[in-house]
Amino acid sequence: MRIRTRMRMGSVLTSVVTSFVLAAGALAPAADAHPAPPEQTGIPRLTDDLGRTLTLRGWNVEDKANSGDRALTAITEKHFRDLHAKGFNFARLLIFWDDLEPTRGRYSTEYLRRIDRVLDWARKYDIQVLLDAHQDVFGPAFGHRGIPAWATRTDGLPFTPHPDDWFSEYFEPAVQRAFTHLYEDPDLQRAQARMWQVLAERFGRHPALLGYDLINEPMGELGQDEDLPTAARRIEAQQLTPMYNRLARAVRSADRTNWLFVEPTPIVGEGVPTGLGAIRDHRTVYAPHFYNTAMEAGADYDPSAGWIESYEAAVTEYPKQQEIPVVVGEWGPLNNRLPRMGRFYRDAMTSLSRYSSGWAGYVWCYGGGYCALDEKGDFAANKDRTATPYAPAVAGTVHLDTYDDHARVYRLTYTAGRRGTTEISLPPAAGRWRVSVDGRAEVRRHGGEVRVHARSGARVTVTVTGTARG
Repeated sequence: MRIRTRMRMGSVLTSVVTSFVLAAGALAPAADAHPAPPEQTGIPRLTDDLGRTLTLRGWNVEDKANSGDRALTAITEKHFRDLHAKGFNFARLLIFWDDLEPTRGRYSTEYLRRIDRVLDWARKYDIQVLLDAHQDVFGPAFGHRGIPAWATRTDGLPFTPHPDDWFSEYFEPAVQRAFTHLYEDPDLQRAQARMWQVLAERFGRHPALLGYDLINEPMGELGQDEDLPTAARRIEAQQLTPMYNRLARAVRSADRTNWLFVEPTPIVGEGVPTGLGAIRDHRTVYAPHFYNTAMEAGADYDPSAGWIESYEAAVTEYPKQQEIPVVVGEWGPLNNRLPRMGRFYRDAMTSLSRYSSGWAGYVWCYGGGYCALDEKGDFAANKDRTATPYAPAVAGTVHLDTYDDHARVYRLTYTAGRRGTTEISLPPAAGRWRVSVDGRAEVRRHGGEVRVHARSGARVTVTVTGTARG
């Protein structure tokens, strides 16, 4: 299947983002610096029920080609078998409200059954799943997917398609007004909350479920004479924050355990600070996206522009203030074969490791475009650099967690806690990985999985060394 460009931002957004990137560039750490110890970042890490520090590494899994009776049929068990085989432990599964509730008040039992089937595959291969309520340009009323047509209200405002620059359709008057109604109309607020309640009731106890991404890349309506950054902060503060708190209450009526993921507008995903307020929930994750306007339009990575550094400086402000973990929900350029893309993945992975609890690349499919794999199931150019050693779970306090892409050396230092086992994932690669442990600990290795059990209070360093790339 031909993959079209996921996002090409219009010229108005390009100019706004460029100015913010240049202004913020001097504030961030250098992209090739070693990640700071987690306790020094000011951002808490994701944890499990044992209190272990978690790291998520994975990809978005989607079926945008099929809907209705064929919805989710392009996703197979192979997707999850291959994710596990290449060392990943996380999938952000795109689901669509228009498939779940095609007619108001009538939920598709077949669609729920297919989500169940996908979750069962994920459980079989030890993949944790985030259910993402996805929308692109609001939904089917505008030729895309997401919010049902019955929940789309435009007040008769115009809509003109932009097939060569579909992200610009977000700025069409009808689309912007539809977002306003979704956020502010009481009956649509109730419908959206009920949709999430249905999902939480059905899947909240599934062992593979990690959490709920409440809406993908939310947008909104610009006021008269309002510039884009100002509008984005207002939308986030006055519309998204109340919406997330409403949806949190709906989910918690059925599920008190799994995590809630909240996204800013895509403008923040480019490196503009968010206006989101406090989400009154005990298990909330900040889930921005990580895309560069120029690279989305086909340009090569330019390290001298300071984009990664400025993005990191801006995107870490909110989770520090709110004391919540970060998981980047989407990232990765369209064209991975350009000369500096190897440098991009090295810089991006180093930056993400400094402040996030993990990420989901875009997208786990077999072919061209954004696909992580080619038709044979091998990594696309440079995307093998996402498959590095890492610690899915650390039973204790982490002091150092780094990977040197040049030397192919991963090092984890931690003080063991009272409960649980530390897990290390070793991806398949040219050559072999050597594992050594300094400290009093029992180590068991089975293929690409390493388990370390240490007495409480012991300081342990695990070093994983790979042979040279073939």
